[in-house]
Amino acid sequence: MVSGEPGKGPLLNHAIVNPPVDRNLPPDEAGDVFMRVEKETDAGVIVSGAKVVATGSAITNYNFIAHYGLPIKKKEYALICTVPMDSPGIKLFCRPSYTMQADTMGSPFDYPLSSRMDENDTVFVFDKVLVPWENVFLYGDPERVSNFVPQSGFIQRFTFQGCIRLSVKLEFIAGLLLKALEITGSKDFRGVQTRAGEVIGWRNLFRAVADAMARNPDPGPHGTVLPKMDYGLVYRQFMIQGYPRVKEIIEQDVASGLIYLNSHAVDFKTPEVRPYLDKYMRGSNGYDAVDRVKLMKALWDSIGTEFGGRHELYERNYAGNHENVKAEVLFAAEAQGQVDAMKGFADTMLDEYDLDGWTVPDLINPTDINLIMNR
Repeated sequence: MVSGEPGKGPLLNHAIVNPPVDRNLPPDEAGDVFMRVEKETDAGVIVSGAKVVATGSAITNYNFIAHYGLPIKKKEYALICTVPMDSPGIKLFCRPSYTMQADTMGSPFDYPLSSRMDENDTVFVFDKVLVPWENVFLYGDPERVSNFVPQSGFIQRFTFQGCIRLSVKLEFIAGLLLKALEITGSKDFRGVQTRAGEVIGWRNLFRAVADAMARNPDPGPHGTVLPKMDYGLVYRQFMIQGYPRVKEIIEQDVASGLIYLNSHAVDFKTPEVRPYLDKYMRGSNGYDAVDRVKLMKALWDSIGTEFGGRHELYERNYAGNHENVKAEVLFAAEAQGQVDAMKGFADTMLDEYDLDGWTVPDLINPTDINLIMNR
């Protein structure tokens, strides 16, 4: 069972995506890669295989394992469970730590985000891991496991927190950008102002979507409500366009200011170097060199370092590639009857006329003046 220290809750993450290996095969045919139950015992199930991208798993207490993607057909692949991270047989293969890179080559002044906010991402491998029965939520029912994400409220909840996360992130980045435009002396240029307004507009859009998800919810089980799924799906669609566009605007309008920087905070503490930095690194509008460099390094860490690049990739592909994210809007509309309703709406107009003209009583055919129809 999931438990933490007295007075403290456990830290959990999740891994629900299959590795992009043998993508020509359905998940239950890539038998040597995808997570599966190898054996049932009195104590629990023995599990092998892998999940990705287990963000933060190296620093968490438990990992929630589920399925998202193509439907499962075989019993042994149908498993939803929670696994303690110290279970024998669990292996984590991590990408490089941006925090370690920042600590080794820089300082908090140089990498204010990389140095403290990198969650790391891992390939989460099970090598004959025993999952106790009390940690198993679903097993052996391919249909229920395949439908867990669309039917459990998972989509509504993860898109809701994702939309809030993105709007806060854009609000922070917009603040850095607005300060950077002051420092570079370009804040009063008309074109720059229009693009700064565009960045704020993207922030406002996602804030509005989050508000709408909460204030116009979907009905949930037993009298509960869930954030509006339609709006959550459209947030995923437009963040694919919005986040790269914001990054493009920053690179376009802040430009070389993002790299016109000294290498390390220690430079400002070096007497032989400091006078040159104070003179040549200062900004416009009264910003001294330390404040300018501090701000530009923070903005660069937001969008340009490995940490910043990872966040763009994350927003572009949040729980699905760019095509699937958009296709899911269609699939959800089909499942909820909205596609038929939209087509029916179009049909109400199409049914109001034929080759002889209007067929409804509230519209009048122009037979008295029409030159062609009177021939």
